[in-house]
Amino acid sequence: MNVTRVASFACLLAGAAIALVGIAKQPDVGKTKATEAPAGFETPLLQQNPGSQSVSNGIPEPTGDTFALDQQNFEQREGNDSGLGPVYNATACADCHQNPVTGGPSQITEIRAGHKDANGNFVNPTVTINDGADTITGRSIVNDRAICPQAQEVLPDKENVRALRAVLNTLGDGFVEAVDDATLQAVADAQPGQSNGQIHGETVQVQILEAPKGTTRVGRFGWKDQHGSVLSFSADAYVNEMGITNRLRMTDATTVCKTTTDPEDTPDTIGMAGIDHFAQFIRGTLVPPRDRALIGTRDVVAGHALFESAGCSTCHVETLRTVPSGTVLNGGMFTVPDALGDKIIHPFGDYLLHDIGTGDGIVQGGPPDTANKLRTVPLWGLRARARFMHDLKSFSTTNAINRHAREASAAQQAFKAMTPKEKEQLLLFLKSL
Repeated sequence: MNVTRVASFACLLAGAAIALVGIAKQPDVGKTKATEAPAGFETPLLQQNPGSQSVSNGIPEPTGDTFALDQQNFEQREGNDSGLGPVYNATACADCHQNPVTGGPSQITEIRAGHKDANGNFVNPTVTINDGADTITGRSIVNDRAICPQAQEVLPDKENVRALRAVLNTLGDGFVEAVDDATLQAVADAQPGQSNGQIHGETVQVQILEAPKGTTRVGRFGWKDQHGSVLSFSADAYVNEMGITNRLRMTDATTVCKTTTDPEDTPDTIGMAGIDHFAQFIRGTLVPPRDRALIGTRDVVAGHALFESAGCSTCHVETLRTVPSGTVLNGGMFTVPDALGDKIIHPFGDYLLHDIGTGDGIVQGGPPDTANKLRTVPLWGLRARARFMHDLKSFSTTNAINRHAREASAAQQAFKAMTPKEKEQLLLFLKSL
């Protein structure tokens, strides 16, 4: 056996060990039996009778609510008369999260920007609007759209840290929310020892917006792991992507051309605001499924083994387990239901921040060292995407792999060293996800 194969075998063992960390560190793991999380693309976008053909994971609904109603809210289009803007990127959640079904990722990218101060620290941009009469600052996002010309943002030349970020998948994120902090930290702690010190994922503690002030949790949602709960993510996206203020995010980026009063997201007849329906919808979705026609075929099995032996599974962790049903999370604001508790998921991601040489220079919710780090892309549902990486600038999985560097350089080199047949098998395995 040559040196390359010995190293590959060591990586295989390392990847397997890391993939099991999520199970080993779960609380009370021996007291209950875990089951596989239900999988499927079961939230089709329908113009007529929206949500009527959708299937949830069985999550209990609040009194008067249904999964179809949650999806309808997720797909509902906002307008100037309902609080849209003044600056925004989309008019509905499903404008961005819709491939191949409602809740999935998108071909859309958003702008993030800023600059570095004299000490090299990232600073959020200052964007002048309204013919110089007003500014927008305090956030890294720069919106593409506005409800009036006076509010339109145009990035100044001096804001020279610039990046595009793809819209992320939300399908199955209810299960991700139900993964314990200790599980993610254990994966991070194990990575240096399993990679000769090369890989070292970082966790960041972020504020849970719906919980008492000072309540934090390990972030897992967003490219910078800037949110730790589905409701926090929903509230932040509603105001930053659509300009709809809500009880957790009460302030618009600007009041130029604003005609509505805050908060614009108010409870409906059953007492649920839009952000509550969004969170309920996301928590109720199934996890992205594998391609049943490819699973178990000889080349896909071989490709899976190559994926592990190359060290890809060190960050793209295959298996995690959620906490037991009844566990209270998010500072006491969320109790994990049976539909989400004690479930095994296969995200092929560790939800940690890494520097793989493609960082965007933006600091958002984490310490300064996270500027050039991004969250590992979970690979579940990969076959339903046409472009790849955080900026969607890779038009093939081969190009995406070849862009991996720094912490991921060993995996990239392992891929380059594969025979044409081995590369074909690895790529086919990725196509099965």
